[in-house]
Amino acid sequence: MIKKPNALEDIKVNVKLTLASLWATLMFLIIYLDYFHLYMPGKVEGILEGKVFVFEITQGFVFAALALVIIPALMIFLSVALPANVNRKANIMVAAVNVPFMLFNLAGETWIHMVLGAVVEVILLGLIIRYAWKWPRIET
Repeated sequence: MIKKPNALEDIKVNVKLTLASLWATLMFLIIYLDYFHLYMPGKVEGILEGKVFVFEITQGFVFAALALVIIPALMIFLSVALPANVNRKANIMVAAVNVPFMLFNLAGETWIHMVLGAVVEVILLGLIIRYAWKWPRIET
């Protein structure tokens, strides 16, 4: 084999690190979309009045909102730490369950940045499902 000078080595990344990176990317996107949502007219006033969309801001609402983002946040770590069989199943199930939650953010008044964000979030979740589904097998 002839080696090309200055050729870059393409290192194969472990599927666990790929999944953790996808979850981390998703979390950044969730955080930024929530942040940019505050720039929409009337949103801060609604929050100050105790409302988000049609929901009253209560301890239960904030608890549920946090619970919904804790799971993908934990998946960053769990994608690296869990054994392969459990890891594969967890990534497929958690990503699939999160798709409707990401799309729910489009309910009500929607701006184009929210549509773009939801599309990218669903693509990331689809990639998580795909990488987990195609988890490399070992021959026994």
